[in-house]
Order: sequence, then structure tokens, then C-alpha cells
Amino acid sequence: MLLHVPGILSKSDVAALRARLDVADWKDGRITAGHQSGQVKRNAQLADDDPLARELGDQILAALARNATFFAGALPRRIFPPLFNRYEGGQAFGIHVDNAIRYDRTKADAPPLRTDLSATLFLAEPDEYDGGELVVEDAFGSHSIKLPAGDLALYPASSLHEVRAVTRGARVASFFWIQSFVRSPSQRRLLFDLDVSIQGLAARAPDAPEFVRLTGVYHNLLREWADA
Repeated sequence: MLLHVPGILSKSDVAALRARLDVADWKDGRITAGHQSGQVKRNAQLADDDPLARELGDQILAALARNATFFAGALPRRIFPPLFNRYEGGQAFGIHVDNAIRYDRTKADAPPLRTDLSATLFLAEPDEYDGGELVVEDAFGSHSIKLPAGDLALYPASSLHEVRAVTRGARVASFFWIQSFVRSPSQRRLLFDLDVSIQGLAARAPDAPEFVRLTGVYHNLLREWADA
């Protein structure tokens, strides 16, 4: 499932982050790439242990915790600390698949994280740069994604995807991975659709008996499928 989650960060929040990121100490982005992806990755990135990356990443995690759409779509059990990248001057990240397991290398005792979902939080407006589309392939073809600053794209980490070359300006984003309580993509999709329907019913008829029954169905399915 591809999911567009609008408004993770407000425009003022994005501006505050960008003011600091635009003068940050950017490194070669291949520092976090695996063997295969390192062959096609050309961008800049903040180091994992950069204090600024950790500080801004914590702000993003706090914003994610407040967003009901993100929670409904991801059902996050654990979220990898957000990282930050920048593409400019023709830089791109060719077609690749994200590593199945990620380790937080800044913590010696951090448990491994299974990457069920990948996320890109856009921190540059679409008119700030040319190119730079996130392209995700699934059974229905290729999907080109270029969202407003502050919006997030959520997609299966198992999918083939790429970032096309940036030919003007700079594409700045945060990216991270999620281990979900529900491992199966099809089960997560069913739970998301059910959750959205329940929220719509709650807004129109909160006292309807169907609301309570459907809520029970949702939680019983989650209880059946969750890896907690």
C-alpha cells in the first residue's frame, strides 16, 4: 500500500528545520547504503550520530505520534531514528530495495529492526527543485511521488524504488523505516480501510450500534494479527 500522509509537519515547522539543515554538515550518502544500493546511490546525508540529526529526528517522531493517519497506516511497533538526505546537481538514487534489517549504529545495544515500511518526509516544496521524484514500483506499475513540504509518503520497504536525478535546486527530505505490529501488507491494508471507515462512521453517527461492533471487529483482527 502506498499512502500519502499530509501535514506531518506544519509549514512553520518545516521552515525551522530547513533553516538548520541548509547549513548542516552533509556527508556522502553512501554511509548508510548496503552493497547493492551503494552502487546506485549519489546524494548527501547527515551522519547517523550527528547531534542535529538526532534532535530534528526526535521532533519528527513526536509529530508522527500525533498523526492518526500515519498510525492507522503503519501500525508502528518501532521506528528507526529519522535520517536526512539532500539531492542536488544531478544527484540521484537508482532503483533498489531497502535492506530487510536495519541497526541503529549509534547504540551498541539497539535491537535490529525489520523494515516492513519505508517513509519519506518531504522538506522541500515541489517548485524548489526539478526532478527528484520518488518512484515506487508495485504490481500496478510505477508511481511517481513528489509531495508538498511537510507531507509524508509511506510505502512497502520490499518494493523497488528510486529517486530520480535533481537537475535544479535541492531536494531535502527525512527518511526512515518502520517495523509494524502487523507484518502482512494485505492485513495492514484491511485494517487501515476498516479504521478509516470506523472514523467516518464515528463522525456521522457516534451512537450507532454498528460503530461499537465495527470497532470490536477492528481490535479483534488486530489482536489476531499483531506481533506484540
